Amino acid sequence: MLLLVDQKDRRYLLTLESNLEFHSHSGFVSHNDLIGKEDGITVKSTGGLEYLALRPTMSDVILKMPRSAQIIYPKDIGPILIAADIAKGDKVLESGVGSGALSIALLRAGANVTGIEIREDFAQRARKNVEAFFSDITISDRYRVIIGDAYEQLNGSDYDRIVLDIPEPWRVIDHVENCLRPGGILVSYSPSIMQVSRLTDRLKEDSFAMTKTQEILSRSWHVDGRAVRPDHRMVAHTGFITSTRYLGS
Repeated sequence: MLLLVDQKDRRYLLTLESNLEFHSHSGFVSHNDLIGKEDGITVKSTGGLEYLALRPTMSDVILKMPRSAQIIYPKDIGPILIAADIAKGDKVLESGVGSGALSIALLRAGANVTGIEIREDFAQRARKNVEAFFSDITISDRYRVIIGDAYEQLNGSDYDRIVLDIPEPWRVIDHVENCLRPGGILVSYSPSIMQVSRLTDRLKEDSFAMTKTQEILSRSWHVDGRAVRPDHRMVAHTGFITSTRYLGS
């Protein structure tokens, strides 16, 4: 993969292939002029527009990759990884894989991920996005997506972490108790505070402790000499992150 950035900071994610071309309003750039080149070179389109060519970060890929469902944004993915305390070798169950954004982050952190997704088209998109991101290494031994309904059953047992991105997370708590090891961490991502409220009430009925909910607001700044101010736009509410520890039955 390659990221092209123009002079207005517009970003374009490419999968390079011989003899293909990237087209824009200002002509095209041949993939042949980019394959094998060093990071950070500048290329010109046939119309004279300059692009900076860089290897994309994980955040770049997540924001630009094809989607079948709404993704969890990078500003929330980082805190989710911290809240779940994801480490290399952790056995993680992810329910609601969507387009695979969180799967990519979990795998890159070294986890072994089993995903549960009710929709086959979402599962296929997640698999393709994961395979594209890890195109240079084999990831199939650490990632699988099962078609299933998390409200009916969570597959497997002895998970170190469970991460949920589903509309009614309180409905799976009975299943969580059967497959999350004592001391394990459950993290749920919800767009609505009423979802959080119902989940928190349900957690109080069973052996969970240290429950915490947070919302991440991201504000960038304009810094140019002594002209320093917050940017006019910010990424405010996207979702709530609720984490809790399972104490065992």
